[in-house]
Amino acid sequence: MVPDDRKYTQEHEWVLIEDDVATIGVTDFAAGELGDIVFVELPEIGSEFSQGDTVGTIESVKAVADLYLPVSGEIVAINEAVVDSPELVNSDPMEDGWLLKVKLSDAAEVDQLMDAAAYGQLLGG
Repeated sequence: MVPDDRKYTQEHEWVLIEDDVATIGVTDFAAGELGDIVFVELPEIGSEFSQGDTVGTIESVKAVADLYLPVSGEIVAINEAVVDSPELVNSDPMEDGWLLKVKLSDAAEVDQLMDAAAYGQLLGG
């Protein structure tokens, strides 16, 4: 399922824009590929990153995957529920399993991301 209210990256992250804040998580596809997620490392609130920077890791029983920031900006929130219960990323990656929120420093970067249709094609749909 690919909700059309958000943008997507080649690395299977989703971005939901509300005003000048981007909520970021990993897609159903990514959560499924990783398998049972056992640990999530997220950046400190107040940290600033550029688009494409590595900002954390997601560790599953199968692998460790880097988390890349799809848009530049300042980290304004992290999902403590996911830090405490990483399996939330598996059970609800598109809603309760969100990872972090970023105050956008360059809103034009959002236009470089894929829409739902393009992401669906990437998945082979």
